[in-house]
Amino acid sequence: MALIKQIRQRTGLAIGVIAGGLILFLLGGDLLSPNSTLLSSNQNIVGEIAGEDITLEEYSQKIEEFKFSFQQRTGRAPVEAEMVSVREQAWQAMIVERVFDEEYEKLGLTVSDAELVDMVQGKNIVPELRAQLVNPQTGQFDKNQLISFLQSLETADPAQQAFWAQQEQLFAQSRKRVKYDNLLATSEYATTAEAKMEYKAANSIADASILYIPYYVIPDGEVTISDSELTAYLNKNKAKFQVGNSANIEYVSFSILPSGQDSADVISNITQLTEELKAATEDSAFVSRFSEVQFPFQTYRPGDQLPASLTSNVGEIQKGETYGPFITANSTYVTYKVTDQYSGTPRMRASHILFSTEGMDDAGKASVKDQAQSVLEEIKGGLAFAVAARQYGQDGTAQNGGDLGWFAKEDFVEPFANATYAARATGLLPSLVETEYGYHIIEVTEMPQSDYTKLAVLELELVASDATRDEAYRNADTFAAQSGNRNQFTENATDNNYRIIQANNVDANARNLNNLTNARSVIMWAFGDASIGEVSPVFELDNSYVVASLVAKKEEGDAKLEDVREQVKQQVMNEKKAAMIKEKISGKATLEEMKAVFNDASLNNLPDLRLSTSVIPGVGFAPKAIGALFSLKESGQVTQPVQEDIGVIVARMNTLTPAGEIGDYTGYQTQLTQNASQRMSYQIMMALQDLADVKDYRYKFF
Repeated sequence: MALIKQIRQRTGLAIGVIAGGLILFLLGGDLLSPNSTLLSSNQNIVGEIAGEDITLEEYSQKIEEFKFSFQQRTGRAPVEAEMVSVREQAWQAMIVERVFDEEYEKLGLTVSDAELVDMVQGKNIVPELRAQLVNPQTGQFDKNQLISFLQSLETADPAQQAFWAQQEQLFAQSRKRVKYDNLLATSEYATTAEAKMEYKAANSIADASILYIPYYVIPDGEVTISDSELTAYLNKNKAKFQVGNSANIEYVSFSILPSGQDSADVISNITQLTEELKAATEDSAFVSRFSEVQFPFQTYRPGDQLPASLTSNVGEIQKGETYGPFITANSTYVTYKVTDQYSGTPRMRASHILFSTEGMDDAGKASVKDQAQSVLEEIKGGLAFAVAARQYGQDGTAQNGGDLGWFAKEDFVEPFANATYAARATGLLPSLVETEYGYHIIEVTEMPQSDYTKLAVLELELVASDATRDEAYRNADTFAAQSGNRNQFTENATDNNYRIIQANNVDANARNLNNLTNARSVIMWAFGDASIGEVSPVFELDNSYVVASLVAKKEEGDAKLEDVREQVKQQVMNEKKAAMIKEKISGKATLEEMKAVFNDASLNNLPDLRLSTSVIPGVGFAPKAIGALFSLKESGQVTQPVQEDIGVIVARMNTLTPAGEIGDYTGYQTQLTQNASQRMSYQIMMALQDLADVKDYRYKFF
């Protein structure tokens, strides 16, 4: 919020955040998921880009770069779940480098040293820096922060200097990408003929009657389909049925969730500790020693919400009292002791709408004041404050309806603080408030409160004990040892009443097996050296041990009939039903007569169907039927039955209102050109990636 007095200097972190935005820009905002048709015989190859093998060492080095960027942005190392994104960003960056660098070289696109200096400290500082280095008081880019940071680099540690060098490379890559995209985007052009077609499509209106006959009017039992027909359809439509690397896996899961005895032990432990907490004289020291929550001693200010597990179990809390133990939504047990309740610095809550006057002369400020006064009158007249804030607010609170949250008087500049704390009741302040940042419309939402509460929190997690985990592992290990192949796997599971769970069409890059999260180790085993029918060793997942059997494995390419039988059967079924529907309505002259053949058919009139649409209201996606309708020349004409994915459609043109001629199609021409230019960056990315023929074998390593 621009009114906060203190600027919290986090320049290093702000610079770090830039990396994420630049990376996403360079990747075009879309992540590939390429698969491979052939597995490399070289076990050190993680993929192929533009005919060039990518080694595990190269890829690992790129991962480390992005891991370092993550650490600079967040101040911590990424956990495994976050490493998934880090690895994907590194892979995409390698694609971008190889795909675009060759294009830049062909065209002679470069970023000179002088241009790079201008981008980071000159007159044309890159937006990524401007967006991150903002003065909290003014809400504007603060070049002094940037200068301070750049000056500090001379004495910064080598890691920080290396990080900034990486950022400069990203800035240069980003600028070259902008130049490349703009070069092609500005080459887009829409002709007058195209603009005229666009205009006519948007403004040609039909009053039409639509007969919709869904496929289910023909029972499935009336359709006979042979395997030869399925094979013929699949061969004719191979592009529709491509498959990626996938596997069918069966597994038995041995739970390592807490047992009843584990729960009883935790309850006994926290009950005893609760009694000790009641008698403790140093509450903070006690809970710091025994509690398993990260922050066991907390002060709750006015506006802060007390823990839900306390408020839902206790009406009014009292100083010195101990409450609990209670079970929480996270399956932990918790006890609270109210260490202190006291009156402290008052805090209140308000919302505002800022009309900025920074950098304006007196005439400009007067104009802004008039605008703010006008909006204030609108709010007094009934306009919702939050709506007005989103529409007119000029700071970061606008998107939240102007809400400033709870604050103390000293948190804000004096004119603002004095006006809000002088309020006698909640509601809209009747007059504008002027500060050094501009004019404010203010609504007080909560009056000042001064009640503070200190809570000591004793919380114990309910986790599986070593005994529970050991027993589960023994069972899993015995089962795996006795299951030398899939047949034994099935027999042993049946004999021991273990449930065999199927996971079909598991993608090679998947990280979960059904509802088992973080199951990457199992999937890597299946796509590694495992053979069909082989049984795995014991894998330890988050809450279970797993023993798996590989049922089948498929490689990327044209699907086999057994892999997509149901999908192909549905398509052939629809084609045969469409033919049967057409035959049954053949010879019927009107839509009404056709509808009479099928009780479940629907006939509706649409008075304003446009040529530019692809959806028929009440029916669904039907572009072919709409095209057929607008091809009719005279009122009263009826289309031939049109087969769509949703069923068969017959349309009658009642009246057509064609688009009238206009003198100037420039507006449509401009819009078409702009739309094409906006799509250009994405289309360039997709086209070059296709040409690069990316192959991804990373599933073998990560």
